[in-house]
Amino acid sequence: MNIVYQPFALKEMWKAQKRIRSIVEETPLVYSDALSRRLNKQVYLKLEQTHPTGSFKIRGAANKLLSLSESDRKKGVTTFSTGNHGISVAYVAEQLGMTCVVCLSDRVPKEKLNRLKRLGARVEIVGQNQDDAEAYCYQLAKEEGLTIVKPFDDADIIAGQGTIGLEIMQQCPDVQHVIIPLSGGGLLSGIGYILKSIDPNIKITGVSPQRSAVMYESLKKGQPIEMKEEHTLADSLLGGIGIDNRYTFPMTKAYMDQGRKVSERSIRDGVLFMLEHHKMAVEGAAGAGVGLLLEEKEKCDDPVIIVISGNNIDHETISELVVEPVR
Repeated sequence: MNIVYQPFALKEMWKAQKRIRSIVEETPLVYSDALSRRLNKQVYLKLEQTHPTGSFKIRGAANKLLSLSESDRKKGVTTFSTGNHGISVAYVAEQLGMTCVVCLSDRVPKEKLNRLKRLGARVEIVGQNQDDAEAYCYQLAKEEGLTIVKPFDDADIIAGQGTIGLEIMQQCPDVQHVIIPLSGGGLLSGIGYILKSIDPNIKITGVSPQRSAVMYESLKKGQPIEMKEEHTLADSLLGGIGIDNRYTFPMTKAYMDQGRKVSERSIRDGVLFMLEHHKMAVEGAAGAGVGLLLEEKEKCDDPVIIVISGNNIDHETISELVVEPVR
């Protein structure tokens, strides 16, 4: 079997799985009776929102921080994030007794900001998008000697997210199709690398919001591009991929069979479907995959797995979705 693109040794995924066990627990894979009946297919949900940080990002953060030398751990870390990555880095840093500085744009929801502060992170709010926060993060790292923990374009981060793929194969070895939220591509790259290495016929679909779908548009252009950020319910899928992207652009290109963009209404429908039928409050990024299946009933092989990426949504947003339509 030929691997289209192999940026680092496949065994790094298994090394990551062993490394993060002290902090990260395996997440459930549950059968969705409601979706399965509606689509007349076997549909499963990989519940990454069950982590203590509320998202899959804890996997990559744990693998990265646990890979650092003792001297680098003492100096501390800094990162730039739309929220979930920053929360996970702050959580892992707190577990390991490390200093953590998180650089954010002013678009990050208040609840995520408050949670970062509760975890003991120093928060720096800079600019109106993730590119501004990233630039300041690099400046800060140089001034204070901190290690930068990238949100996605890093081999250790990707390997950490790839442990989801290992669990999927153990929990549902007959899987035919996996739907993955797509932003910077770290999640899809890690899962895709594992699944395509084991069985190239497993279909990988990346789902992005119609607004500010940077990776989706970059793949269409054939190179990383920059885009202005727009408001979206799937706020954790905002942010650029970096013009000098090293890993996730080529990995997403190699492993993703199709990219799909979904409307704000479909994202809303996915969030509300999870709330009504599974009694789970999930964020817009996690609802995007569910929304995609709800709007395209016949276009998936089964068993199909949707990665439910996180639950960092505030109660005010949920209340608004229940009573007001999304435009």
